[in-house]
Amino acid sequence: MPELSALAWAALALGAVAVGVSKTALPGVNTLAIALFAAVLPARASTGALLLLLIVGDWFAIWVHRKHARLRALLPLIPAVAAGLLLGWLFLGIADDTWTRRVIGAILLLVIGVTLWRRWRAREEEVTTGPVAAAAYGTLGGFTTMVANAGGPVMTMYFLAARFPVRAFLGTTAWFFAGINLAKLPLSIGLGIIDVPTLLMDLVLVPGVIAGAFLGRTMLGKLDQRTFERIVIVLTIVGALYLLLS
Repeated sequence: MPELSALAWAALALGAVAVGVSKTALPGVNTLAIALFAAVLPARASTGALLLLLIVGDWFAIWVHRKHARLRALLPLIPAVAAGLLLGWLFLGIADDTWTRRVIGAILLLVIGVTLWRRWRAREEEVTTGPVAAAAYGTLGGFTTMVANAGGPVMTMYFLAARFPVRAFLGTTAWFFAGINLAKLPLSIGLGIIDVPTLLMDLVLVPGVIAGAFLGRTMLGKLDQRTFERIVIVLTIVGALYLLLS
């Protein structure tokens, strides 16, 4: 078990709750969890620790939204996502904690930029999907999710462009990330970023994911999402800048 201060444990617990909420109600909250974990733990270790909690959250997301998935929409993404995962795996194999930390910070800023651009683009015109879009978003999503568990906003752009209803969107992305995160598990173990201390730490944090999942289910449809997402974006920018400059 890692020796951490009470403040560090509190930050990790908050990140675990954010994982649960992101899986059942607000996908964007996951960026806050990434920033908290990378700020408290060594950068590479934070990726592995967060992955295990994301897998727990994935099954809650599937349970809540299991009847609304459109699984055929995932088929065009598989080759590009696999290529992105491979690129991310190669990067983690050669990068040290300093570079991984900075890349996670840069990815978080990229993710926020993509999110804001998506909102602006939605006002201007509809984003289209097709083979080129699937290749571009799939590759970038695979890389960002392998390196920093931050593929959510990138893939959100793709799925929103398909004009899914809210529940169909949540159900399809739930199955998508459940499969991707399970595929990342052996790669992460092979890189040594998941070990016994990581498992022990995550066992302590799993109740936070479960609490967050139920909290998200309660919040679904009852929350002023715009205000909440603005707070998350600001906090994530602060966390990303800390990772880049520290």
